[in-house]
Amino acid sequence: MEELKYQIDLLSAMNQKLIRDEKMLRLICETSSSAFLYYNYEEKRIQTIANWSHFFPFTITDMKELTKLYDFVEEKDVIPLREVLFIEKQGMKSQTIEVKLKENRICIEVEVNIIYDEMSNPTDKIIRFKDVTKFNVQNDELTYMAYYDLLTGLYNRNYFVRLLGEFVRRAQEENEIVAVMFVDLDDFRRINDGMGIIIGDEVVQAVGQFLFEMMNDNIHIAHFNSDVYCIAVYSPCGARSVETIYRTLKERFKKPFVLTNGQEIYITASVGVAEYPEAATTTLDLINCAEIVMFKAKSLGKDKIQYFDGAILDEFLKNVSIENKLKEAVFAQNFTMYFQPQFRTADKALRGVEALIRWKDDNGKMISPAVFIPIAEKNGAIIPIGTWVIEESLKAYAQWKKKFHYPMIISLNISAIQYKQPDFIDKVLHILKKYEVSPYEIELEITESILIDDFEEITEKLAVLRDIGIKISLDDFGTGYSSLSYLKGLPIDTLKIDKSFIDTVITDENTKIITESIIYMVKKLGFETIAEGVETEEQFRYLNEISCDIIQGFYLGKPMPSEDIEELLAREC
Repeated sequence: MEELKYQIDLLSAMNQKLIRDEKMLRLICETSSSAFLYYNYEEKRIQTIANWSHFFPFTITDMKELTKLYDFVEEKDVIPLREVLFIEKQGMKSQTIEVKLKENRICIEVEVNIIYDEMSNPTDKIIRFKDVTKFNVQNDELTYMAYYDLLTGLYNRNYFVRLLGEFVRRAQEENEIVAVMFVDLDDFRRINDGMGIIIGDEVVQAVGQFLFEMMNDNIHIAHFNSDVYCIAVYSPCGARSVETIYRTLKERFKKPFVLTNGQEIYITASVGVAEYPEAATTTLDLINCAEIVMFKAKSLGKDKIQYFDGAILDEFLKNVSIENKLKEAVFAQNFTMYFQPQFRTADKALRGVEALIRWKDDNGKMISPAVFIPIAEKNGAIIPIGTWVIEESLKAYAQWKKKFHYPMIISLNISAIQYKQPDFIDKVLHILKKYEVSPYEIELEITESILIDDFEEITEKLAVLRDIGIKISLDDFGTGYSSLSYLKGLPIDTLKIDKSFIDTVITDENTKIITESIIYMVKKLGFETIAEGVETEEQFRYLNEISCDIIQGFYLGKPMPSEDIEELLAREC
């Protein structure tokens, strides 16, 4: 009896365990997002388990009914599904594929596992159906973000570099050419700053959509950043030649881009082109070379294409070197001031001096202001440099004034960028007060480029300076954007005739006519005239005859350090 009781208790315990296990299995199945189909070969018993109705609106009670699944998946997935459902025919143990349902586009992972006996006969089959739609969408989004630019739909920079690398490797094997076109929209900052970032983004998208249509297996296009795009062309020729692509760009840019608000915007682009293997043999070097010559296209007036040239690269590297040295020089204020005297034509009396900055690098080599000033304007260094020039010039002038008491004018060149600073006038007045220099004793020289952006705002600021007593001189007249309409509205005191006129004023009749006309007109407007670059006695006499007020040039005085100006003042006194 005890043995029987023991057996009963054991069976009862085992039954309880089976009940618990079954309950646990049922809970797992009910809470699972997957569906399962179980088949027992010996009993020919089939059972669907868990979330089956989420995937299929039918049940399966016989293995022959598995064919019902074919009607619910996309046509391209029918054959792969049939093969995986019956992998036991190939003696396989496990296999997984993905299929899509027709109706709701759900993506299903189908996993089949077969259990075999010792004789390699299948005994059990378990098929799992798992919804992987969300996972695939997330994966697709991550993949898209890894390869594509979200704003334009073009390739992003990193993936473009990878594709360009493949082009280069292929070109190396096939002895072909790869062209890189670096495309930069002109004056895009005006759109972003003037109309807002939203409008700017829409313009970038519109250009990107246009460029997208050009893409194919041999043309890859990327949006690098802001207003910059890059095009890689494998074996550029015929319809995919650089010239053809650029011509297509130009034709499109002749028409406006219409924004969602109905606004029409016209844009242009500057393009730099570098080719493998002529310009460079690596991907990053190719892109850099194309970018460098793009900047050259910008400097030539924008809306142009520039092809790589070794001289352009040398010039760029030279400018980079100068820019690096310039940063150090600004920090250390490693500049000197020279001053070129100006004389009244009628009696050769000293009228004043023009302050001119000079810079020697660490090797003692003199670097022309014509070289480093544009670089300083580009990188913003012109602001501290310009302030230093005003400070040092007025400091020297104050010393001459105390020592010699000679009445004269000191002229200071002002960059357009420096002039446009909100605190420019206050800064000038502060330095004047610091060195006790009267506003009536200084003259600010501006170039016509200052007037381009906003004529009214500029003239208002000039009028404020003149009301204070500061003289205004228009420099390099005749070489920039000269317009007679400027002159009638400008609050200026002096107009400087550019050296290019003076160089040929004796030998060229047309130059004589222009020069004489300028002087006559300017006198009628009530301005003084200064002739720059006067180098010969003959030039001086001619300018005196046509009543030019002031001359400046090597004939009577080269640019000189402060000590030499003191010697000149001593003679004048």
